[in-house]
Amino acid sequence: MCGIAGIASLKKGTINRDLLGRMVKVLEHRGPDDEGFYLSSSQNPNTELDVGLGHRRLSIIDLKGGCQPMANENKTIWIVYNGEIYNFPELKSSLIKKGHRFTTKSDTEVLLHLYEEKGVECLGDLRGMFAFSIWDANRNELFLARDRAGQKPLYYYEQSGLFIFASEIKSILEHNAVKRECDLTSLDKYLTYGYVPSPDTMFKGIKKLPPAHYMIYKDGRTAIKRYWGLDYSQKSDISFAESKERLYNILGEATKMRLISDVPLGAFLSGGVDSSCVVALMSKLSSGKVKTFTIGFTESDYSELEHARYISKRFGTDHKEFIVSPKALEVLPKLAWHYGEPFGDSSCIPTYYVSNMTREHVTVALNGDGGDESFAGYERYRGIRAAQLLRSAPRIFLKAGLAAGRFTKYGRRFFNGIIDSKDLYGAYLNWMRFFTERDKEGLYSGNIKDALGNKNADDSFFDIIKGSGAQSPVEEAMYADINTYLPEDLLVKVDIATMANSLEGRSPFLDHKLMEFAASLPVDYKLRGLNSKHILKETFKRDIPLSFLNRRKKGFGVPVGRWFSGELKDFTADMLLGRESLKRGIFSESFIKNTLREHNLKKYDHTHRIWALLSFEMWHRIFIDKHSI
Repeated sequence: MCGIAGIASLKKGTINRDLLGRMVKVLEHRGPDDEGFYLSSSQNPNTELDVGLGHRRLSIIDLKGGCQPMANENKTIWIVYNGEIYNFPELKSSLIKKGHRFTTKSDTEVLLHLYEEKGVECLGDLRGMFAFSIWDANRNELFLARDRAGQKPLYYYEQSGLFIFASEIKSILEHNAVKRECDLTSLDKYLTYGYVPSPDTMFKGIKKLPPAHYMIYKDGRTAIKRYWGLDYSQKSDISFAESKERLYNILGEATKMRLISDVPLGAFLSGGVDSSCVVALMSKLSSGKVKTFTIGFTESDYSELEHARYISKRFGTDHKEFIVSPKALEVLPKLAWHYGEPFGDSSCIPTYYVSNMTREHVTVALNGDGGDESFAGYERYRGIRAAQLLRSAPRIFLKAGLAAGRFTKYGRRFFNGIIDSKDLYGAYLNWMRFFTERDKEGLYSGNIKDALGNKNADDSFFDIIKGSGAQSPVEEAMYADINTYLPEDLLVKVDIATMANSLEGRSPFLDHKLMEFAASLPVDYKLRGLNSKHILKETFKRDIPLSFLNRRKKGFGVPVGRWFSGELKDFTADMLLGRESLKRGIFSESFIKNTLREHNLKKYDHTHRIWALLSFEMWHRIFIDKHSI
């Protein structure tokens, strides 16, 4: 893994080594092993664009030979790249047959030569996770791209002939042309869903390249195009039995490809279905003991240690547990700096801790991310299925179903959404919301409401499902999650938590071949009645008892709600009701006071809302006000 940054300018002489040095310095945690730079003014002075590239390296493959920026033989094409191309050995063999010559063993050089051979069409051949920028001096253009699922980030800023890109926003902010200003429309989306959907960010003027897209920057203009997407309309006609075998083989292949490494490698083991399946495959594919890592908390109801221990014992892994009592006041400002934007998912705390402790033993860790989205693992999918069955019933029976169903408080909120909403997708959005439109009427000050006007945070979501080919409301929700929640929440969390600790995370379930196969299966293969991940469980019952796989899903979290009424009570009140916060005039003081009071009295559980507001406040103080916390 690495951190990348770069600048392109129509004005000659405006890019220098010191500026690039500052931009990559703040990315040092992403690549502590090496740094490198390229300036077109010294290498290719006759190009129309002035270009500078910077790179920080975390060495994983070809430890000595994969330094970047890397160039082709005649120094006319340069690349900075973050990620892993898992099928690079096969691609390299094919390129050698076509006459390409290699001087390193790195996947970076393979990507560079593949671009030479195929141009932007090279993206179709890549199997992995990546974000990269290629400067083609012959064509006077930058080519930037991001992987299909959105595992690796890529942000950019464009203004008046100036183009800046980086792996993290804080790198872009090192350029003095970039103003630090909060985008109010993005704030509204963040408070609705806990993240800002692509292509926007919380900073006005700074964008992110969406997953499965590439960009060309040429003559001072950008052109962005999508190169991949899932299609749920093309269903396979193979039997359930054959589907199980194909699933086992494809996931096995995806796992095997992700075991290539020149540094120590292991796996996160939560004890859930997805990570257990990955560890089961790793144990078959590895010659030695698999190293597994699990985190537990002093609050027993927030730990799944016993389940992780069971899987570890079953597959004979070299297992390490970390029992922690998080020091929230110490870790929260650190996390706010690393994320660079407000982040509404408090599970970033345990993800950071497990990454931090895992890095003491390995440099690469496989995980089970992506299994829920492809195989209908979330409770909201069961909620949609149950709602389909109950929707035609009178409201009194719908409420009775809510009372009797085995759903969490979020499931009950979903059913309330069914009652209040005219359609299932609207109910899905109700499930995902932090603050409803009614809530925000009370939360925002009058000035903010006037500035936002009639903008609705839901509009972009309704556009997403168009063209998905989804054949049921459950598939519509899965497609929406794969294009929003997965890349904007889950994968951001994993990237930031691992990279903050110079650890590489790899996700077999996010192999695009596996995702395409899962999309081709009938939804009933994945959600049988109200049994989620049906085909995944049936496939892996050969390795793991079905009784273990069928136990109730447990989330990966920490007792933040308790902290807000305990050790974080004063800190939260000082942050949200302090002079700095109130003088901005964004939020209603009375609304925040009432929210905190209701939570402390246990009248309502406002954990997610308080966390979202606190995360925003910490971000604003660090990045907009430029104050310490």
